[in-house]
Amino acid sequence: MRIIRTWMLTGAVAAAVGCSGGGSSTPTGPGTGGNGGGAVGAVTVGNIFFQSAHNGTRNPAQDTVAVGQTVTWTWTNTGSTSHSVQALPVNSPSFTSSGILTGDGMTYSFTFTAPGTYNYQCAVHGALMSGTIVVQ
Repeated sequence: MRIIRTWMLTGAVAAAVGCSGGGSSTPTGPGTGGNGGGAVGAVTVGNIFFQSAHNGTRNPAQDTVAVGQTVTWTWTNTGSTSHSVQALPVNSPSFTSSGILTGDGMTYSFTFTAPGTYNYQCAVHGALMSGTIVVQ
């Protein structure tokens, strides 16, 4: 009987520890990717999408970075289609927008120095290409 109670107690403790991780989970599935796949603060600019390299979120790309961290957007497989990173000042702090750039390998970087939720979209494609950077 004492052995059974010990095993039951051990199982209860293991279950409690497994449920109290304190971290957050990101849903996976089509369009969301997994989490932890790439660098925090890296966003892919593709044809009609922004995608977080860190957690795979796409349109809107969503990432959380620390104050003082730089986010870099990289044009990948865009061919001759023009895109930009245009800050949206509505309902959020703003940041300096990129110019309209064309061609694979183009990059735009911005260092976020104040906490807040920063929304952006492509000046060419509008809401079809959007993202959010949360700075903590």
